[in-house]
Amino acid sequence: MNRDVLVAIRMALVTLVLTGVLYPMAMTGVAQGLFPRQANGSLVTAEGRVVGSALIGQRFSSAGYFHGRPSAAGTNGYDASASGGSNLGATSKKLRDRVASERDTLLAQNPAAPGPVPVDLVTASGSGLDPHVSLEAALWQAPRVAADRGLPVESVRALIQGRLENPAFELLGDPRVNVLLLNLDLDARYGRLAATGR
Repeated sequence: MNRDVLVAIRMALVTLVLTGVLYPMAMTGVAQGLFPRQANGSLVTAEGRVVGSALIGQRFSSAGYFHGRPSAAGTNGYDASASGGSNLGATSKKLRDRVASERDTLLAQNPAAPGPVPVDLVTASGSGLDPHVSLEAALWQAPRVAADRGLPVESVRALIQGRLENPAFELLGDPRVNVLLLNLDLDARYGRLAATGR
């Protein structure tokens, strides 16, 4: 019986070293070698400092910036250490009330927006940290951003089109726009708003 216990302990140690040490180190090395930007978090820099990740949504509240999807990640949303959805179902009164409140706020903030509020501006993604909005959602916000910055709305729409990401392999997903990168494009072309405005 002692021999069986020793064999089991040795197998556990070998498995631990292979799957807990060597394999993660090998995959980290491969990722760093082939995809260093992605392996390090797809960090985005502006003016020599890191301002976010192209993969993680963040809150923008100023009228002069595009806003992303609502976030249910963490207590106040947009908490990258607490990724997750609200877990509220389609029949939830709390969800319906929150969506109605978001819709009313967006309509008040965007009086010149065309048509109804796009659904992704009132619903959180499954992760709560989606950095993208649909093309429709970005174009819907264009009049507000243009008015706040004193720009022609067509200039803002052209900036959106320049930041458009097509579906993967032209099949998977819908056309979308990365909100952080679009807002950085606004800053680069038309000047950065006050720090309190983000």
